[in-house]
Amino acid sequence: MTSDLPFACECGTVSGTLLRVGPDQGDHVVCHCADCQYLAHHLGHAGQMLDEHGGASLYQSRCARVHIASGRDQLACVHLTDKPTLRWYAKCCRTPLFNTYANGKIPYITTQLGACDPAARARLVGPPRGHLFTEEGVGDTSHLPKMSMGALMRRFFPRMIKDLVSGDRRKCELFDSKTLEPIAKPHRMTSEERLAQKAG
Repeated sequence: MTSDLPFACECGTVSGTLLRVGPDQGDHVVCHCADCQYLAHHLGHAGQMLDEHGGASLYQSRCARVHIASGRDQLACVHLTDKPTLRWYAKCCRTPLFNTYANGKIPYITTQLGACDPAARARLVGPPRGHLFTEEGVGDTSHLPKMSMGALMRRFFPRMIKDLVSGDRRKCELFDSKTLEPIAKPHRMTSEERLAQKAG
């Protein structure tokens, strides 16, 4: 049985596959941070991407295991704040897809599980290892099993070392293999833009 997980934007223009998915190959977490919530609402996909507590289900895996089969020219990315997190989405239908570092020098990638095939997702990723930033969640989140960023980073660190040593960080399809710069020009959202979105 295959361990690959298909993903696609809502209109199907951007599609691809996460390769070799499993609880021992990556980490399924639920993030309730204000930025994950904001992005889903800003792009018009809160219903698809967020649970009842404002949590976005994410799968963090090795950076070379994301294969983009179609719609590469429709990928766009944005920095919501001054932080280096780069958030990728499909321009065609504004579906959130991935989170990465600002460039490929630090090799990590998280995929929005809301954009993945539901049946394969349920079979492959396993239950969440924990919930991040529950204090920013919606409603009473006291019952959710919490996970700290420190704990997640300790799990991520061995994968990062493997990607650095093996050269796989240059195989991430979201970044140029030579320069490690993103294949789409990032937009850095200003505080004025965010305020205007909230007011709207």
